[in-house]
Formats: sequence, C-alpha cells, structure tokens
Amino acid sequence: MSAPPGINPNIPHSARVYDYWLGGKDNFEADRRVAEATMAAVPGIRESARNNRAFLGRAVRHLTRLGVRQFLDLGTGIPSQGNTHEVAQAEAPESRVVYVDNDPIVMTHARALLTSTEEGRTAYLEADVRDPAAVLEHPEVREIIDFSQPVALMMVAILMHISDADDPAGLVKAYADALPTGGYLVLSHLTLDLVPPRTAEDYLAATAHQAMHRTPRTGEQITRYFDGFDLVEPGLVAVSEWHDTPLFPDEPAWMYGGVGRKR
Repeated sequence: MSAPPGINPNIPHSARVYDYWLGGKDNFEADRRVAEATMAAVPGIRESARNNRAFLGRAVRHLTRLGVRQFLDLGTGIPSQGNTHEVAQAEAPESRVVYVDNDPIVMTHARALLTSTEEGRTAYLEADVRDPAAVLEHPEVREIIDFSQPVALMMVAILMHISDADDPAGLVKAYADALPTGGYLVLSHLTLDLVPPRTAEDYLAATAHQAMHRTPRTGEQITRYFDGFDLVEPGLVAVSEWHDTPLFPDEPAWMYGGVGRKR
C-alpha cells in the first residue's frame, strides 16, 4: 500500500491498526508494529476487535428489522466487510447512511468503496465528530437524514479515542439531543472491567507510550452515555454476548456493547 498525499506512513493510526486486526490490507508497517506489539501484550485483543465488528452488524440488522432506515455512523474507520450500509441495505435497500470521519486515508477508501443501492443513499462526510454542530448542520447530513423519523446513531469503538478533556458524555448528549423519540444509540467501548487485574495492568503498560490515544472506561461510566435511553435487552454486555454467539472466542473480553432506544 502506498501512502496518499498528506499521509505519513511512519506514524501509526488507530483506524489502520484496527484494519490490520480485522484482516485488512489498508495499513503500513508502523501500524502493523503497533498492532503486533499490542497483540503480544494483550491476549485476545484482535479477536475482540473482530467481535466488535460483528456486534456492529448484529445491531444494524436488528434495528433495520425494527424499521429503522437511517443511520448516522460516527468515526467509521477504514471500510471493510460488513459496513453499516451493507448490512442495512441488504435488509432494506432504501436505507440511508451517512458516515463521518476526519482521517484523509479513511476518506480516500470510503469514496472508492462505499457504494449505495439505487434505492438508498450512502454518503461520507469528512468532519471531526468532536464538533457535533458542524456534523448535524452539514447540508449533506440534513439532505439525507430526516431527524423527524427514527435515526440510529452509531458510536462503535469511537468514544475510547475521545479523552475526558473533550467531554465524551457531553458529546454523546449533543448528538442524542438531535434524535427523535424512538431513535437509537448503538455504542461500544473499550473496558478493563472484564479482564483479570494482571491483564489490565499489562494492557496499561503496553499502551502507555503509544502515540494513539485510547481511554478504557468502566461499565458504570459507559452506562451513563445511555442517559435518556432505555437499553435494549440484554443491556450493556461484552460485545460477543449481544444477541448472538461470538464470531470468535472472546476470553478475555475487552469491549462493552449496547443499544438504547431514546425515550
């Protein structure tokens, strides 16, 4: 893979590390070194990433079958198999999806790969998810998403990249306030709750000096993001336990996942 203009292949990026864990090819040597080092220090992290991807697909499929036809996917990452629009439009071809990310390399791949059905709409917006006003008021978002109808807000493995200084709870609330009653929040997040204490210590030591920022949070902290929502059964659980059996063995589990319906 050659680096597009403006991309430094020597600086690892979370989206490309995640792509490597998912078995993708859109990554550089620097990304692979970080991915392999993390895998060596953190047992099961790659399998958990794949289970997280599978959780996204199950959640989208579940909501589509409930009648949701609009998805706002924040921090989409590099496109790979089982994207939100692929799952939704396979169930309901008229589904409309807007992806939001601020990584130029993600944009390059999205423009090439995120094709829509004729009946639906799929768009990619290059924007910073930390600026909800800019995202929600963007003309393309307003053209594709009707906020008077049910919308699924996808925040899958994105908030762990938002530091406490950037107020992740306030960020979720800003987006959630735009949803109508009956809209949904789909969220997954890195946690250390579900791993043995020694494993958690090893993870923190292995990632302390990595350039990529990740903040693991507790189930109690993550549950607060669902304020104003009723959690869909089975609630906030390991992503591998949400509505299905895991795609990959997930021991230990590193990610919580949940879906909430706005009151």
